[in-house]
Amino acid sequence: MSHLPSERLNLLFVCSRNQWRSPTAEQVWRRDPRVNARSAGTSSGARHLVSETDLAWADVVLVMEDKHKSRLLSEHRALLQHKPLYVLDIPDDYRYMDPELVALLGAPVAALLGLDQ
Repeated sequence: MSHLPSERLNLLFVCSRNQWRSPTAEQVWRRDPRVNARSAGTSSGARHLVSETDLAWADVVLVMEDKHKSRLLSEHRALLQHKPLYVLDIPDDYRYMDPELVALLGAPVAALLGLDQ
C-alpha cells in the first residue's frame, strides 16, 4: 500500500445484511490505530446498505463472499476500478463477535493488508 505511516487506512467490510460478519470486522479493526473501519451490506434489508459514499471513502474493500464482490462490481464498478477488493471467503455461519469469526478477521486480514499484528 502506498500510505504514509501517519495516514490511517480506510477499510470497508461488506457482507449481505450488515448484521454479523461485517459489523464484527468493523469492531475488531476499529481498535487498530493504523486504520479506520466501516461496515455495510449488499442486500436491500441491510442495516447499513453500502453506498457510493462508503466506497469513495474506502482505501480497501473486503467482502465476505464472492457474491458480495459480484454485487459490488455490478452496481459500482467505476468506484472500485482502482481499489483493492479482497474476498475473505467467510461463510455466513457466525454470530456477531463469535470468537472463531474474530480470529478469522484478525491475523489473516492483517497479513493480507501487510499490517501483521
